[in-house]
Amino acid sequence: MLASLDQLFLDAFGAAPVSHEPLPGDGSRRRMIRLRGEDGRSVMGVIGPDPDENRAFLSYSRSFRELGLPVPEIHAANEQEGVYLVEDLGDETLFDALAKARPDGGPLPPALLGVYKRVLELLPRFQVEGGRAVDYSVAYPRARYDAQAMQWDLNYFKYDFLKLAHVPFHESRLEDDFGRLIRWLSGPDAQHFVYRDLQTRNVMVRDGAPWFIDYQGGLQGPLQYDVAKLLYEGKAGLDHATRELLLDHYLTALAEHMPVQRDRFLTHFRGFVVLRILQGLGAYGYLGLYGRKPQFLARIPHAIRDLEGLLATGFLPLDLPEMRAVFERLIGDEALRADPRPANDGLTVRVGSFSYKRGIPTDPSGHGGGFTFDCRALPNPGRQAAYAGHSGLDEDVARYLDAAEGTDHFFVSTLTLVEAQVKRYLERGFDSLHVQFGCTGGQHRSAFMAERLGRALRALFPTVYVPVAHHEALHWPVTARRPDASPLAGTGS
Repeated sequence: MLASLDQLFLDAFGAAPVSHEPLPGDGSRRRMIRLRGEDGRSVMGVIGPDPDENRAFLSYSRSFRELGLPVPEIHAANEQEGVYLVEDLGDETLFDALAKARPDGGPLPPALLGVYKRVLELLPRFQVEGGRAVDYSVAYPRARYDAQAMQWDLNYFKYDFLKLAHVPFHESRLEDDFGRLIRWLSGPDAQHFVYRDLQTRNVMVRDGAPWFIDYQGGLQGPLQYDVAKLLYEGKAGLDHATRELLLDHYLTALAEHMPVQRDRFLTHFRGFVVLRILQGLGAYGYLGLYGRKPQFLARIPHAIRDLEGLLATGFLPLDLPEMRAVFERLIGDEALRADPRPANDGLTVRVGSFSYKRGIPTDPSGHGGGFTFDCRALPNPGRQAAYAGHSGLDEDVARYLDAAEGTDHFFVSTLTLVEAQVKRYLERGFDSLHVQFGCTGGQHRSAFMAERLGRALRALFPTVYVPVAHHEALHWPVTARRPDASPLAGTGS
């Protein structure tokens, strides 16, 4: 696939690239590689294994570029091979800019407030002009944000947050409230382009101006969704006054493109804020309460405070007694409202994979010791052409190893040892354990075992922090799945 990118570069610019720089992945299975030519030209090469996702991104990009909207230019594409070249917009996202300017929160600096305002001035153009121009027949994975899509978001909250957090609720009554909310939210004008994942990580900042990326999940739906998504993004931490200021700025910009009934818009906007917060809590539950990722646990108190603010200012003009009761339980739950403990407070079990060719990783805690397991006795998927370009995180490799003779015995043996050690460490109050899996290249067997052990330990010990690191991931082929390409990584919540 990298050869296909090189050929695209050669065809487009008349010379082959002289360097390749793999970049962190987004929430999809795409691989991003920065290609540079001898003349200093830099473009982003994309390897997209999902043809439907590629088709949507390329089609939407061309439509938005024709409207003069700030999205990356498509330099060249080979849809049959699943590769394309796009304009390089740099490395700084709006989220990065926020983190640098507000390391401890606080008000937005004037420059970043200006970027937010510009985003909200451009958003109506995407929604209204773009909504008329794009081809929704390529929408991925769904063409409309309708009742079914809303139900999925609400179920995410119910199953991945409420149940994991052990918050009591009456399922039948809650479903009835979900139905009433969905019917009410289905009323607003729903004929516009919905970006779906408009968050600060999907806005690049170049020379102080915003550029939009990752809109391939866009679909047709109501205007309020994207504004609620952006202004109530948990990790951005905007205060109430800033949200109100920016919402008013958006409505003023929207009025230049279509008639706006402000009162009606704002009434339904609150409903989409509720929907956005609940969808976010579903993500925090899955990735934080289940996945034990501390950055998502840290967002739960902020989301609950947002719900508290909505209840304090009137909630919604609907009879939703069970939802209100659930929200009140969340607001009154001191454990959920409390800031989570730091990741290094308590026991951390660091699990990893490595290549024996490059040496066994050292324990970063300074304690030394721990377990190192040699996976080289297991069948090696890397010797087969079908798996050579994949990693132990790819589903086909996992299926191969799951079915291989000796895999289960090896795994159960290692889990038995590690589980006993974790129990003893918890009893004695130790704070760190190092567990590493090695194989020849650190790409297939060891990566598979590290992921499997990490999942098992999180299920057995919910209070233990279990990060998994793949030390050779930078050396894997660009077609191999990496740990930052989780299907849920791009929830943007």
